[in-house]
Parts: sequence; structure tokens; C-alpha cells
Amino acid sequence: MATSDRSEIRNDIYLVASTLTKLEKQQELAALNEQDLVLDYRNQLDKTTKFIPYWVKITIALALGLGTMIGWKRVVVTVGEKIGKEHLNYAQGAAAELVTMSTISAPDYFGLPISTTHILSSSIAGMMVANRSSLQFDIL
Repeated sequence: MATSDRSEIRNDIYLVASTLTKLEKQQELAALNEQDLVLDYRNQLDKTTKFIPYWVKITIALALGLGTMIGWKRVVVTVGEKIGKEHLNYAQGAAAELVTMSTISAPDYFGLPISTTHILSSSIAGMMVANRSSLQFDIL
């Protein structure tokens, strides 16, 4: 089997599985007598396309953990102190986190991709604007 054929088959499997998931969320499969069979088929399709080897998971976890251990202070200082020209106070930080949580929850509910980093930095920038503090656009 050619590599291009394998890629096309994998893409087709992914599209069938995602279509079945959307149909289930829209309650379109409820009328089927074999709904359990269709959902089991979808789960089997998901296992073939949404598989991540353990070595990849472990490598990514180690990279994220080490990066956070080494660079946490720079990230905290940049996000908390350098987006606006004034420092965040506790109330602004809490409000920014609540806005971030609710903004991330909506796309997550619908299964849409979202960048948590962009949402957090945007909500902090919004808190700065609401507090009438200037933004440092080169940092933002």
C-alpha cells in the first residue's frame, strides 16, 4: 500500500468517525435499531485514528514538565507584569482566570480546538484595558 493511499484511508476513517459523533450529538442516531452497533463501530474507528503511543506521551510530558520547571518564572512575569504597564492585582488576576475558564469551556463543550494561552493573555489584556491601564503591544 502506498503512503498516499494510507493517508487517504486514515483521513476517510477519521471523517466517518467524526460524522458519527456529530450525528450522535444531534440525536440523529436515536431512531436506529442498531444504535449501539453504530456507536461501537465509531469507537473502534476512533481507536485506529486517535491512538498516541506511550513513548510520545511520556516524551511530551517530560518536555512540558522540564520546560515548566526551568521557565516558569519568565512566563509568570511576562503574563502577570508585562502585558500591561501596571501590575495585575489579585482581583484582576481572579477575574481574568474566571473569564478564561468560561471562554475555554464553551469551545470545549462543542469539541472545538482552542488556544488556552491566547485566551488567558487576551483576558489579562482585557482586565488591563478595563482598569484603564495601557497595554504593551510589543509584549502582547
